[in-house]
Amino acid sequence: MSERPADRYGIAPKKQRRWLPWALGAIVIAAGLGVSYLGYRTYGPQDIEPDRIGYSIIDDSTVSVDFKVTRKDPGTPVVCFVRAMDGDTDEVGRREILVPASDSGTVRVVTEIKTTRRAGAGNVYGCSDHVPAYLRAG
Repeated sequence: MSERPADRYGIAPKKQRRWLPWALGAIVIAAGLGVSYLGYRTYGPQDIEPDRIGYSIIDDSTVSVDFKVTRKDPGTPVVCFVRAMDGDTDEVGRREILVPASDSGTVRVVTEIKTTRRAGAGNVYGCSDHVPAYLRAG
């Protein structure tokens, strides 16, 4: 009797796939690196970073916003969008501020915004190096 019954001794073992754990590990590492890169691009250091220092309510139709802008290239002028909000966080005023080129990487700016009603806060919405033509020095 040269053959053994399969139900008594089991089926012959399959060849092990030793490459499968390595392939899955490589895929997981590549996906992790991709997510890390996207997170860094989104939340890492930016070329232009505004930071509000503070604000003060001057009267029922004016708010003053104090902020600083840090640029990777200080020789590039930027425009910053500053806004005033009421107690319900509805926008009640907005202003575009030209931050001209300078020798310093960080520039402090204080500006006033006229509002449609009494503001409860003021902040910097964001900055861009795409300065509109009407803000550029002639």
